[in-house]
Amino acid sequence: MKKEMTKKQIVRVTDVTKNFDLGKIVVNVLKGINLEIETGKYVSIMGPSGSGKSTLFNMIGGLDKPTEGKVFIDEVDIAQLDAYELAWLRCRKIGYIFQTFNLIPVMTALENVTLPMTFAGVPGDAAISRGMTLLAQVGLEGRHGHKPAELSGGQQQRVAVARALANSPSIILADEPTGNLDLKTGEEIISLLKQMSEDQGVTVISATHDYKMLNVSDQVIWIRDGRVDKIQDRDELEIHTGGMSS
Repeated sequence: MKKEMTKKQIVRVTDVTKNFDLGKIVVNVLKGINLEIETGKYVSIMGPSGSGKSTLFNMIGGLDKPTEGKVFIDEVDIAQLDAYELAWLRCRKIGYIFQTFNLIPVMTALENVTLPMTFAGVPGDAAISRGMTLLAQVGLEGRHGHKPAELSGGQQQRVAVARALANSPSIILADEPTGNLDLKTGEEIISLLKQMSEDQGVTVISATHDYKMLNVSDQVIWIRDGRVDKIQDRDELEIHTGGMSS
């Protein structure tokens, strides 16, 4: 009899709450989130504006700390890490893609991609070689010397995808990655992220309003009013495709 393989959880969120103190008012943004994300999955976090999905995204990425509860990356409780340890984890374990691209304007595409490798101590020649390879993989061969202002929005987001992959992270966190792109370009970026996930075994977690993400997601986590409303796997999503309103 074959032994079933245990699926590894790369992200585990346990009883996470997040409150923001606005002086006389305390706003409860997250109200007890529990979830697990398996290694290698393409996961979309979806929900209406104000639902708490971006706050949850920031918790998973170590960009903010929960008021209560724990967030584990590879079974490490990231809330317990000091500033140096957290910076190390972000640099080597997590790649970030932002809606506004967040490229450094005075740097070329190649320099933007190699910057995380420089922080990680990768030797210059090795960083340049990997940077060129990554730019080719995202369809920007020959554009390595261009600065962000010389690239279209879609090309800038491709640079951001390459930069996110620079240090071979376990997780890519994409915050509204198609938010500033037209329909066609947004679809190209979604397909690229899915391809990178499949080719390199990277876990992709995206906070998004974009329903096109449903086409490539292995799982969708629906957030409503600071709680997990429901979690749907790929086969469940296909049943509702075209008519999903939740």
